[in-house]
Amino acid sequence: MNIRSLTRGDGVVIGAAALLFIASFLDYYSATGVDRPSAWDLDSNHLTLPTVFLIGFIAAGLLIGSRFQPERKVLGLPLTAWGTVLAVSAAWSALWGLIACPDLLDLGAGSILAFIATLALAGVALAGAKIPALAGQLVPEPRPAAVPPYGGQPGQPQPGAGYGYPGGQQTPYGATPQPAPPYGGTPNPGPGPQDAQHTPAPAPATDFTPFWFAVPVARPLYGEDGSPTPIAELAPGTWYLAVEQRGAATLIAQTQDGRRGVLNDTSGIQRG
Repeated sequence: MNIRSLTRGDGVVIGAAALLFIASFLDYYSATGVDRPSAWDLDSNHLTLPTVFLIGFIAAGLLIGSRFQPERKVLGLPLTAWGTVLAVSAAWSALWGLIACPDLLDLGAGSILAFIATLALAGVALAGAKIPALAGQLVPEPRPAAVPPYGGQPGQPQPGAGYGYPGGQQTPYGATPQPAPPYGGTPNPGPGPQDAQHTPAPAPATDFTPFWFAVPVARPLYGEDGSPTPIAELAPGTWYLAVEQRGAATLIAQTQDGRRGVLNDTSGIQRG
């Protein structure tokens, strides 16, 4: 389970389920001078508990469970489809609970809150993915401060960092940055004009720069030896380091425990 896969719409579903649970202990109908029971008293409210509250609880559980197990199906239908059907059914039953209020009774707080909660459940289930405000992540992902070289640790200064690098040697404006000396050694003076002809040309920079990325759904990571068995699974909401690119849609990724592998599916990844 990865809590970062939950959206703001899922947060509304969780809140609606909590409100529905509170409403189940309140008076569904009320009368002056009469203490009416809650929906849990089946002798007084009959089918109100199973048709409104229990179906609403099951719908909320299926909608949230579909985020953690998107591939799970029941009788050939995904969990989202079942949750949507049950949420609409609970809202429909709650609406008729308001319309069919007995003449000698008044609507109680439980019936009104139950209708609001089930209406929110049905609304998110039907249109939550189409509303940008509800489709965003419920828990924001941490953003890496900087991409370190391969094998380094995020946020750790690297030796030989140039002017302006955090923790590196500060170089006066206009001066030539000097390479960092080895531990315990003496800095070597920079080459003078007479040594310019003997200075080797710098190596050409590579086109690929390591970067952090996150996957939208769980994806397998295969070994670099071409083995068909995955060595790890990349989970949504976790940042991984891309250390090499092979082709237009293949990355060599490094997991948090240092394992390297081939990510064949890079569609929809989020770069850090």
